[in-house]
Amino acid sequence: MSPNWKSYIESSPDVLKGKPRIKGTRIPVSLILGYLAEGRATNDIIKEFPDLRKEHISACLEYARDLAEYQVA
Repeated sequence: MSPNWKSYIESSPDVLKGKPRIKGTRIPVSLILGYLAEGRATNDIIKEFPDLRKEHISACLEYARDLAEYQVA
């Protein structure tokens, strides 16, 4: 089961101009999703950003899924 992305992702206007990022870091969700789209493995991303854990990457995917399912009323 995927983690609740809200436990791992935050956004505030004073950091990265409000872009969603991994809590406590300046690593944007879009960067991680871009790496995954390029085919990079989770372990390779973690090697590049040692502060990340697998849960963070799963949370980014869950976040993207929720955005893709969003419906305007």
